Amino acid sequence: MALLDTVRAERLAKIDRLQAAGMKPYPARTLRTHAVDDFLENHGTLERNSEQVVLAGRVMSLREHGGSLFVDIFDGTKGQCFVQREKLGDAPYDLFTGAVDTGDIVEFSGMAFTTRRGQPSLDATSWRMLAKSLRPLPDEWFGIKDEDERFRKRYLDILLTRDLADRIKRRSKFWNVIRSYFLVRDFIEVETPVLETTTGGAEAQPFLTHHNALDLDVYLRISAGELWQKRLMVAGLPKTFEIGRVFRNEGMSAEHAQDYTQLEFYEAFKDYEAGMEMVADLYRTIADKVYGTHVFKIKDFTIDFDTEWETYDFCALMRKEYDLDPLDEDADWTAVLAEKGIPFEKEVDIGRLVDTAWKQIRKTLSGPGFLVNVPVYLEPLAKKDAKDPRVVERFQVILAGSEVGKGFSELNDPVDQAARFAHQQQLRDAGDAEAQMLDSEFVEALEYGMPPAFGFGVSERLFSFLEGVSIREVQIFPLMRPR
Repeated sequence: MALLDTVRAERLAKIDRLQAAGMKPYPARTLRTHAVDDFLENHGTLERNSEQVVLAGRVMSLREHGGSLFVDIFDGTKGQCFVQREKLGDAPYDLFTGAVDTGDIVEFSGMAFTTRRGQPSLDATSWRMLAKSLRPLPDEWFGIKDEDERFRKRYLDILLTRDLADRIKRRSKFWNVIRSYFLVRDFIEVETPVLETTTGGAEAQPFLTHHNALDLDVYLRISAGELWQKRLMVAGLPKTFEIGRVFRNEGMSAEHAQDYTQLEFYEAFKDYEAGMEMVADLYRTIADKVYGTHVFKIKDFTIDFDTEWETYDFCALMRKEYDLDPLDEDADWTAVLAEKGIPFEKEVDIGRLVDTAWKQIRKTLSGPGFLVNVPVYLEPLAKKDAKDPRVVERFQVILAGSEVGKGFSELNDPVDQAARFAHQQQLRDAGDAEAQMLDSEFVEALEYGMPPAFGFGVSERLFSFLEGVSIREVQIFPLMRPR
């Protein structure tokens, strides 16, 4: 810290030197005429026409060369400026060498030229400080190695790590490819409430906060408006989607975050079988337009989205592995889990026990595939299968041993929905913080009539899988505990 204090003191003194020379250390405006990428793209024309050019960017390196300086600047693209005493004049050159450090944001005016080594550059005739840095940048070549420091000072990590900056650009492209996919199919993009008096659309523990103006405790939503988008189908809007933040007050892992971006879409007069086709096409479109490939290495699996997707039967896989039928609600899953040494919560309902057992199987499945034939007690919002009402018309996308998306034929029977909500509320009252809340106003909306519909949701876990990194790595500014 003493060294940093010394550096800051030196740089503050350089601000005084700039001001004494009549140069503002933090001016409001720049005279920039070209971004660096535009300058490089049109360099030949600029050089031939001897056009005056003004570039601006962060000084990333200063290299002395025979009494002159080559300066690398960066504005999202790296460019090179050549600073000579004879072109600038003695006083401006001495001010530059005495007051400019790596990390400063500087403006250069001059002419395009090509160095002896053939590198497009700017031959500076004047310069101006735009923002004087008070702290030194980490070494550009080595970056920040400590993971906690990388996440805490994400802005430096992005600045010094081109792969990370490129990932942020791909993140934007990922969500915009999804957005375009639905817009061209006449879906309406909607925004639904983030603050709710009851949470719905998922089984998760919510964050609780207080609304001062209404003197009311409210929850941060745990889904991207599932119950609200279904209300919009009651309202006569048959195709809606939302891309937004959701919040779940749960554990952290390579695949789980507490606030993250999620897509949810709903289409009336469709069912989950039609939805499977659409989701497979959506994933292939993302792979093609964002990455230019359908083949990915995810964890220890090689995933090819272009192959025919597998169909996994939940009940059949569970019977084969545990010799128990998940449709038999009297089956003793605690004994099986204990026998196999699988940790589980005690005094929970059959749904939690069966889900714990299922996750052991899931991690062995490669995908891409769809998991079907899930018991009703595992899904409070899906329509029962017409052939076997013990299971629901739901699928989960399976990729590399994980669930990466879920869709189902939406339950639109208000009586059935009310009964399932009541059961979920009983679980909450018994201590299950992740069970769904009874939403009587949503049931009331269903009583006006909601058409048959398909709904689907997927989070940025999909993006993290395609990138081959943890979900924390794909978030631009992950949450950090204060020091």
